[in-house]
Amino acid sequence: MTLSYPSGSNKRKKQLASKKLLSSLPKVTSFFYVNIKRKWKRKDDGKCIILEYEKGGCMRTKSIDLLHLTPGANPDELAAEIQQSESLITESMSEQVKKLVLRLQEKQGQQDHHRFCFCKTLTSRVTGESSYDRTCRVWDTASGKELHILEGHRNVVYAVTFNNPYGDKIATGSFDKTCRLWCAETGRCFHTFRGHTAEVVCLAFNPQSTLVATGSMDATAKLWDVESGQEVATLAGHTAEVLSLCFNTLGNLLVTGSFDHTAAVWDVASKRRVYTLIGHMGEISNVQFNWDCSLIVSGSMDKTCKLWEAVSGKCVATLVGHTQEVLDVCFDLSGQLIASASADGTARVFSAPTHQCLVTLKGHGAEISKICFSPQGSRVLTASSDKTARLWDVHSGACLQILEGHTDEIFSCVFNYEGDTIITGSKDNTCRIWY
Repeated sequence: MTLSYPSGSNKRKKQLASKKLLSSLPKVTSFFYVNIKRKWKRKDDGKCIILEYEKGGCMRTKSIDLLHLTPGANPDELAAEIQQSESLITESMSEQVKKLVLRLQEKQGQQDHHRFCFCKTLTSRVTGESSYDRTCRVWDTASGKELHILEGHRNVVYAVTFNNPYGDKIATGSFDKTCRLWCAETGRCFHTFRGHTAEVVCLAFNPQSTLVATGSMDATAKLWDVESGQEVATLAGHTAEVLSLCFNTLGNLLVTGSFDHTAAVWDVASKRRVYTLIGHMGEISNVQFNWDCSLIVSGSMDKTCKLWEAVSGKCVATLVGHTQEVLDVCFDLSGQLIASASADGTARVFSAPTHQCLVTLKGHGAEISKICFSPQGSRVLTASSDKTARLWDVHSGACLQILEGHTDEIFSCVFNYEGDTIITGSKDNTCRIWY
């Protein structure tokens, strides 16, 4: 299926949309780190400890921030500090916390000289991305085997996401104006969320995996209950399409970005708009919270990114330098760095505290539609219309590797949680896995 675009100012909007869319006391039962596998185990990647605990007969999770952990930090002091600040962690668990800290420090001290090699192609439409054949396909990234075909949508599947860190559910958004919730293990459809009056083009789970947020071309976002499948709220107020949204890591705030040139911050509990972020002179391409929920970054078709205080909605900086539209923007896991991707064929890395451009990443021969940091924060990955993805050194700006092989533009790229695997998605109807 080929999309045709109307002439005039709407052409760039549709092109952007295509790219973007393609008991009484709780009881801790386990500690673990993030893992790309569909079953959870303890892992030594990421910069937080996730507590899994039981409360009122229900399993819940809570994350403990370890963003300031360094290889030289005293593990005994850090474990004691964590225990003091977190009531869920009792004295009997302190040794387990210390062991997790030590293993994470060991991983931090490892040198990152990994070079990625092409491993396999996932064909039969795009996996982990949207699809024009009205399906979504689930693959095992280790074997390349197709596990499930998620069928039921009546139009293009435009957006898809897992409920990380659990990984047991998938949400898909479609041009058929619905969102569907699926079991990642079996491919069974749990719920179909109906209520939008136009295409669903972005979606996200909250960190607790109890809600799904959807954004639509009908200028609204909606919240849906994962368990019941019922609509919880309609977040109205934008005057144009909602093309991006993001929960903060606590799950109490949601930010939406719109073609009306604004972003909005919503209180999830009250379902009310807290702030409208006004200042961009063009459509918003992406919005994202940093890890500690203090900042929001927005990218815009006005060629800039803006940094906002999440607590006040105040714009604290405008990040300039691109000569064409900013198509994507993101924080690293520490929240200290911001990366932007532009239609001018370059990417930039900015310091969040100083707002200065640290490096400009040059080398792509066409616009860059997607950008992300590695989990360790030392690498940046970009996807471009020039049919390549590139791996960059964050500090020097040097291009470390060019990932070639796709026969059409690459519109998506992502690291796994360990940072040792890359997946790229392309208009050539394939995904490629690089180890």
